[in-house]
Amino acid sequence: MPLSSESLAQLDAFVRAADYLGAAQLYLRENVRLREPLEPAQIKPRLLGHWGTQPGLNLIYAHVSRLIRDTGQKALLMVGPGHGAPAILGCLWLEGTLGAVYPEFTRDGAGMARLIRSFSWPGGFPSHLTALTPGAIHEGGELGYSLVHAFGAALDNPELIVFCVVGDGEAETGPLAGSWHWPKFIDPAHDGAVLPILHLNGVKLSGPAFYARMTREELAAYFTGCGYVTREVAGSSPEEVHAPLAEALEWAQGEIHALQARARGDAAPSYNGWPVIVLRTPKGMTAPLTLDGLPIVGTFRSHQIPITDPRTNPAHLRVLQDWLRSYHPDELFDGEGRPIAAITAILPPPELMLGRCPQANGGTIRVPLELPDIAAQAVAVSAPGAVRAQSTAIMGDWLREVFRANAASGNFRLFCPDETNSNHLGAVFEVTARAWNLPLDPADVGLARGGRVMEILSEHCCEGWLEGYLLSGRHGVFACYEAFIGIIDTMMAQYAKWQKMARDIPWRVPVASLNYLLTSHVWEQDHNGYSHQGPTFINTLLMRKSAEVRVYLPPDANCLLAISEHCLRGVGLINLIVASKNMHGQWLDLDQARAHCARGAAIWEWASCEGEPDIVLAAAGDVPTAETLAAASLLKRDLPALKVRVVNVVDLLTLESAGDHPHAMDEAAFTALFTDTAPVVFAFHGYPLLIHELIYRRPDPGRFHVKGYREEGTTTTPFDMLVVNGMSRYDIAIEALHRTARLRTQAGDVIERYETKLTTHRAHITAHGEDMPEITEWRWA
Repeated sequence: MPLSSESLAQLDAFVRAADYLGAAQLYLRENVRLREPLEPAQIKPRLLGHWGTQPGLNLIYAHVSRLIRDTGQKALLMVGPGHGAPAILGCLWLEGTLGAVYPEFTRDGAGMARLIRSFSWPGGFPSHLTALTPGAIHEGGELGYSLVHAFGAALDNPELIVFCVVGDGEAETGPLAGSWHWPKFIDPAHDGAVLPILHLNGVKLSGPAFYARMTREELAAYFTGCGYVTREVAGSSPEEVHAPLAEALEWAQGEIHALQARARGDAAPSYNGWPVIVLRTPKGMTAPLTLDGLPIVGTFRSHQIPITDPRTNPAHLRVLQDWLRSYHPDELFDGEGRPIAAITAILPPPELMLGRCPQANGGTIRVPLELPDIAAQAVAVSAPGAVRAQSTAIMGDWLREVFRANAASGNFRLFCPDETNSNHLGAVFEVTARAWNLPLDPADVGLARGGRVMEILSEHCCEGWLEGYLLSGRHGVFACYEAFIGIIDTMMAQYAKWQKMARDIPWRVPVASLNYLLTSHVWEQDHNGYSHQGPTFINTLLMRKSAEVRVYLPPDANCLLAISEHCLRGVGLINLIVASKNMHGQWLDLDQARAHCARGAAIWEWASCEGEPDIVLAAAGDVPTAETLAAASLLKRDLPALKVRVVNVVDLLTLESAGDHPHAMDEAAFTALFTDTAPVVFAFHGYPLLIHELIYRRPDPGRFHVKGYREEGTTTTPFDMLVVNGMSRYDIAIEALHRTARLRTQAGDVIERYETKLTTHRAHITAHGEDMPEITEWRWA
């Protein structure tokens, strides 16, 4: 139904006001209502920020707000284009949300002045949406992830529509290209929906955006192939766009509700027919058409600061003043600087305003998980190494029960790039399936509408889905091959920055922790070769602020259960768990595992000699633990006079110096484990340098000799992966003997014997293609 002339006038007033506020934020430090002629001293000394995307964002904000007002739709706005903060901040000020969250930004002249001055000012608002921005869970600074965040937020939110603005530059990224396929996974019966709005304003920072050069027919064909129905809206000014954009939004809402109604009835869900809106407007519209004889609107010159030198160039100052006055601010704000009634008339009631969407502050609606007792899945360990088990298979049994316990609340999902079964977590399929809306073949297994395991062969999508899911108030785990989690390094970094900022914002309530399970790890990729061998993610994670990150290397299944339970209870953290999916010895019973994980690191007395040690053998990681125990066993057998202590580290960041991390051991605890003087041979899951970086301020760190991954890999046997990286039991034992002064004269023959074993190993695998029986059949005794 066409909008009334009154509603069109209200929309136009809101957009003009928002455009004015956005442009003023880029330039003005004083005289923000232009009640007197503009002077150079009233211009900010540093002109920062971007104009080009603002007019389109203001249009969309106004129109979505009007739709909510008229229909009561529950909505979340996802802003994909980067540098859109001035537009959204202006809209938030107009709707009163900014002042409700930050009292200094009152909806009057004084509050307007504070907003305009604060943008890109020390201590003020940055150019991107951040955790400081009410109504936001997506920054937009790193392009490509708006649509996956939108989909993650829509999952299990059946009444919600996430209006997702996709910029034409962002649309060129690989992650965004993969994100268009969310309709193949969403369940319209139980999930919300995403309405993508592809904003084509023609150009990026310095060149054309290719989506904007595609014809209407080409775009429609592209989106038809992705499962969408397209409605295109185009215009060179807000006045040309208001009526068709309002009609397109009402059409899209109707299509979404119709799809959901069919799925929530008896009809099978469809992955086709979801609406997408393509909005074509000139870059930076409503700015001056030209400056210094060069075109501005519709070109890359409007991307950032259209008028570049108003402080020292009088002609530029006049153009800026004329531009700002073209919005007629005296008509938009009353004598006290308050928005006129026509502007606020398009707004929905406060509880439905875009800036106050509860899913945009997910901690406020987060329901804690029901976590079943891990004792039911614990491995019965009568003695260290007496039994063998697959750690992730045991965890999969427990995750199955987590799904079962939280079925009613529907607030937990597992995200994995096509590797759930490969990583031995397949027990979850006993109670749920993979989400899937496409046709099924008779041979398909574990695919169903409404499945709660999200599998797509895109680490970007899995990460983005989970981030959106967590930030909107739910819980999840991302399971991945260790070698390929690095694909999302920068996504994790941006999420960590968001969380770091959110931690310091009083009105942001912490969301559930982001939990990574990395398996099929570096020491188990012997068959896949060098490309699959890389423990880099630990290093990447430890570059983040210490208050946000935790790294756990459980040595066995019971420790993995204890750590997983702990992580799924947590809030506001990024937890990394690295665990084997293969068969390994089990060292601790459940009570011992709980105690060990609570401490983070401990002496394993049952593997150690009494008294002060000649050598400390330490390990962090399941395979390094097994090799360390094997080395200790060798040394006890071949040099029984040597006093060996075995230390296991499950919480890696306990090694940091006290004060550097919340979990760091104090000096007394560190000394109790490692002594102040004994040499330490440390077998580490990842790169050796990382341990040295963690302990550099501990007593005499030069006595630590770290074995780990040295970037040596190939297609070989499991034990040979250890040998080529110098972390086999023989290498550990040799290193220990070289570092032990008291028994050095007796150690020569033993070292020679171990070196011979390494030579024998090489000959054996070359001849037989498998490791020696004394390796594969070794057990702790």
